[in-house]
Amino acid sequence: MTDTIVGIATAAGEGGVAIVRISGDEAAAIFEKAFRPRKRRPPFESHRLMLGYVVDGDEVIDEAMGVMMYAPNSYTREDVCEIHTHGGSVAASMVMRLLIRLGARPAEAGEFTRRAFMNGRIDLMQAEAVMGVISAQSQAALRAEQRQLAGGQSQFIRQAQDALTMLLAGLEAHIDYPDEIDEDEALEGLTNGLDRLISQLQQAIDEQGARIVREGLHVALCGRPNAGKSTLFNALLGEERAIVTAIPGTTRDVLEGSFTLDGVRVILQDTAGLRETGDAVEQIGVQRAQAALEKADAALLLVDASTDLTDEEAALLQRPMPCPCAVLLNKEDAGERVSAAQAEAITQHRPVIALSAQNGDGLDRVRDWLRGFLRKPQELVLTHERHMSVARQALERLQQARNGLAYEQPLDLAAVDMHEALYLLGRITGDSVDEQLLDDIFSRFCVGK
Repeated sequence: MTDTIVGIATAAGEGGVAIVRISGDEAAAIFEKAFRPRKRRPPFESHRLMLGYVVDGDEVIDEAMGVMMYAPNSYTREDVCEIHTHGGSVAASMVMRLLIRLGARPAEAGEFTRRAFMNGRIDLMQAEAVMGVISAQSQAALRAEQRQLAGGQSQFIRQAQDALTMLLAGLEAHIDYPDEIDEDEALEGLTNGLDRLISQLQQAIDEQGARIVREGLHVALCGRPNAGKSTLFNALLGEERAIVTAIPGTTRDVLEGSFTLDGVRVILQDTAGLRETGDAVEQIGVQRAQAALEKADAALLLVDASTDLTDEEAALLQRPMPCPCAVLLNKEDAGERVSAAQAEAITQHRPVIALSAQNGDGLDRVRDWLRGFLRKPQELVLTHERHMSVARQALERLQQARNGLAYEQPLDLAAVDMHEALYLLGRITGDSVDEQLLDDIFSRFCVGK
């Protein structure tokens, strides 16, 4: 028997509707005491939304909609009911207090989804995708989480588990029955099978690509003062966010904004001009600009092409960058004094793009260059940091087993490494987990999920 939990499933604040969710063995009984439909009487039909009232004895708390969903055809595979009250904090809180008095207890963070996992409705990867869908900040992130929720990534891990289990079965048959299965027979296909698994896991772990889909592409705008960084910043965002003047050094701090490119969030950072300065405030801005470059996925280095190339700009074009960088010859509308050929002869094999941030010419070429860093959600096998971290540990165990075979170490050592890899893959899907891992994962959820 499981206790009955209750939680508000909608976000705090004003809105049209607030949903109070109940799950557990006593959910139906508590629901029947608290909700009085206008036209129907218990037992209620499953999955039928009814208009009625939430009542505390003879007192009407709120006019509401109610629905009963009987096990196992519910989110948690338990009896689940929902009461849809008017939005805002008061009505939902009053309904919560009533349901607690009637025998439910407040749900812990993520407890509804945890019960869905414990009752076998979803695996652990799908459970984590639930919160990912809620917190997605772009269309690409949402698609990746929906694909995981549908079981796409789980299928890949389970196929790897099945392949590894078959390899282990053949190896352990020789270890347990060496007189019946000789070593050559045991090793037949084992090395090739391990090589395939290792290759598949290596291709599945694309940490930068997955992070960009989840969190966005971080792009830093850099260059000498008055090169047009703030004008480009505003042009790409499509709004006037940065102050633009003819005075060099206007930008003193890192200004951040974002736009969407092919469904992926691009986080753009407008930084202070890179130059030697005696101004203490501007020095701090230059330091922050350099820090932004260190953390960026890509950089756009702007050069004022309407004036002759200075020694400082030439040095900047040759300067090593901590991330991939494109050179933008800006202000081409004001007359070209620096050509692409000149820039290409100086810079370190970086692409050179001519543009005018002022009138928009060349912006499409900048966007096309940024597209080179984007991955489509369907191209990524694993997208969560936890999954890739555990998969990397499993990969190391498989490589250790493969190396052991190459150096003709005892086969039982390879079996130990392969068993550990199988256990680690189970940590991703939830086949082999402990309470501490579950507590850590579900504690990040909102209460009503």
